[in-house]
Amino acid sequence: MAKEIRVRAPVRVDLAGGWSDCAPFTHAHGGEVINFAIDQYIEAVMRIDDSGKLSVEYHSDGPTSSGLGTSGALNVAFLAAIGGDGRSPVEIAELAFQFEALLGNRGGRQDQWAAANGGFQHLMFHGENVEIIPFEPMPSATRWLKRQLVLAYTNISHTSGEIHEEIWQRYADGDETVHSALMTLRVMARQVATALTSDRRDIFIDAIRAVSAAIDEMNPELNQAYRPVVDDLMADKDALAWKGMGAAAGGTVAIIANNGKVDAVKSACTNVGWEIIEWNYDDEGLQRQVIET
Repeated sequence: MAKEIRVRAPVRVDLAGGWSDCAPFTHAHGGEVINFAIDQYIEAVMRIDDSGKLSVEYHSDGPTSSGLGTSGALNVAFLAAIGGDGRSPVEIAELAFQFEALLGNRGGRQDQWAAANGGFQHLMFHGENVEIIPFEPMPSATRWLKRQLVLAYTNISHTSGEIHEEIWQRYADGDETVHSALMTLRVMARQVATALTSDRRDIFIDAIRAVSAAIDEMNPELNQAYRPVVDDLMADKDALAWKGMGAAAGGTVAIIANNGKVDAVKSACTNVGWEIIEWNYDDEGLQRQVIET
């Protein structure tokens, strides 16, 4: 009998800890990440006709190479479509990670777990293992974040694999600057978790600033694409903090607007040709539907 399998997986906003979820850092020190899924989706449709012929189609709500974990979400959707029967979302997330590793991707596991589980994630990484830490931000904190966080796509694509190679080669060579920055990124994940569970916005702002500074330490070029806009916004106090999404170096930037300054931040972004990504939280994660036709 012919059937159609429809799958939807969300992308994510990584707040703190990204990079520390990658080997070899996870083996030497363990990593820690805070992220949340948003209502920008990768959709996959697999069709099997009466003769057994198979076809797969994809659709993305947002741009690829956005830094929002689109490749991880795409692979979660793909593997859920072709092999999701009887597998849990976390099992599919691990399959997606292993699939990417076979292709030479040196990224970590946070993108796949965000796409599979949705919602806010506080994740710890020990070697090849992922631990999900119970995490419930205060509603007042999530309302504030929804109101003040602006996502802007710079129209500058990045290839995260190439970026990862340079950083991890320096790490392997014993570069203390990279090592120190990675430790800061991991520590800031715990600080962001504390801030959101207690609605301490001052702690949150300080942590995001520290994350961007640590990325600068690893390689200032990673943040260069954002500076023509964010530096002026920070100087004018229209923005309180910002960070590049994913491996940075283009793609999407998240900007925390000051009170009453969301429109000013959005205008500054669109004035240089950046695209505002309107978003809301996704709490459902991976969705899979089988339709007999």
